[in-house]
Amino acid sequence: MKSVRITGWIEQGGRRLTNGEVEQIVLCEPGAIRTFGGEFFIAWGDCRARDALGIVPGDCPAGMVLCDGRAAGAIDPAVPDLPLDDAIRAAVALRADEGITALSGGVDSALVARLAGRECVAVGTDGSFDLRQAQHAADALSLPCTLVHVTPAEIEEALPVVIREIPVKNPVHTGIALTQYFIARFAREHGYRRILTGQGADELFGGYTRYLQTTTLEEDLARDVALLPEQAARDQAVARLHHTLLSMPYLDLRVMRVACAIPASQKVRNGKRKLPLREVAERYIPREIAWQEKKAMQYGSGVWDVLRKLARHNGFKTSMQGYIDHISRLEHGN
Repeated sequence: MKSVRITGWIEQGGRRLTNGEVEQIVLCEPGAIRTFGGEFFIAWGDCRARDALGIVPGDCPAGMVLCDGRAAGAIDPAVPDLPLDDAIRAAVALRADEGITALSGGVDSALVARLAGRECVAVGTDGSFDLRQAQHAADALSLPCTLVHVTPAEIEEALPVVIREIPVKNPVHTGIALTQYFIARFAREHGYRRILTGQGADELFGGYTRYLQTTTLEEDLARDVALLPEQAARDQAVARLHHTLLSMPYLDLRVMRVACAIPASQKVRNGKRKLPLREVAERYIPREIAWQEKKAMQYGSGVWDVLRKLARHNGFKTSMQGYIDHISRLEHGN
């Protein structure tokens, strides 16, 4: 009998499947694999299958079933049309049976943390905004949260490792990936394999400051949503270093369907961003947290400031990209 290797988790029609149920379907009713939802990579014999968005890494294109190197079908789970509130709750519930939540204290991660009800972790340098805000949010939500203080020396040590792994090697991707690196390290050290995150909310609901100035908001949002698989690949590459996986409720197909159907004008309006998400969030978390503006991960964690100082210290006073390119060349022996 062929062995079935399963990475991640799988649902069918909104119900989580056990690994035993997945194996039975794969071996006895392989056509049903096309209806699988979740975050997964499956390998059996000469066949491979990967979730629709490619959240979980694997040697197979996202959303495809391959056998003997040839396409054998597309992953196309039935996704119900749900109100945003219901979609987010369903997405978190499917993922919350294990793991730890990465909490920065903003609306995205605080809502996931509240709905998941699991232990949390926050990462940042001493005195960083994210550590202060995460502790405030954890206290308000009555959730346990470990604050991980990372030092400039630890960031400098991790930097070449992270740059080597991530597909896009620029300052923004590097800063985010470094923060994820330390979250994943903590998770692994404390026996967690799954990390629930708030990734994707900014792109889906209009969270970036630049959305307030643009005259092409609809196009900007569509472009950024299209780049979400690239961001997932970055984050999972770093998580893989610590044998963990990130789980992303906002990239659940239910959430993405309803979020993408909301007009851009309803997401960013009157100087406020992420309006639909905040309106849902205030039903579950304190209104102050739901509506508070927050710095992006690389800034709020303090990692960006350390990166900038490291670049200057190493002779790259005006170009952080030059510093990253320099490290990348060293990693490749150039």
